Amino acid sequence: QVQLVESGGGLVQFGGSLRLSCAASGIRISDLPVAWYRQAPGLERELVARSTRTGGSPIYADSVKGRFTLIRDVARRTVHLQMNNLNSDDTAVYYCRAGGCAGSVCSQEYWGQGTQVTVSS
Repeated sequence: QVQLVESGGGLVQFGGSLRLSCAASGIRISDLPVAWYRQAPGLERELVARSTRTGGSPIYADSVKGRFTLIRDVARRTVHLQMNNLNSDDTAVYYCRAGGCAGSVCSQEYWGQGTQVTVSS
């Protein structure tokens, strides 16, 4: 059974940092594209960062470039999202995804349950 479990969310002050984790079981994240998404109240889910393969350079949304870093820990089957210099626009539920398409190669998608990040001003 495949599971993705996010953790690390919480309440943080403006300008602070958080490190989200997504622990995978039942799949090998080294073989799959991975991504972080977020969804703020009343808004659509948006892509924050994605990595199509281990060793490749992640791609980031413009709103988080220079502040967020996607990190694969292949040995621990975990994907992290290091978030620095947080602001109120970063308040959202954050989801990790494994699988999907990388170029023309597609695989089944798996999603975690989400973790809430709230940035206080």
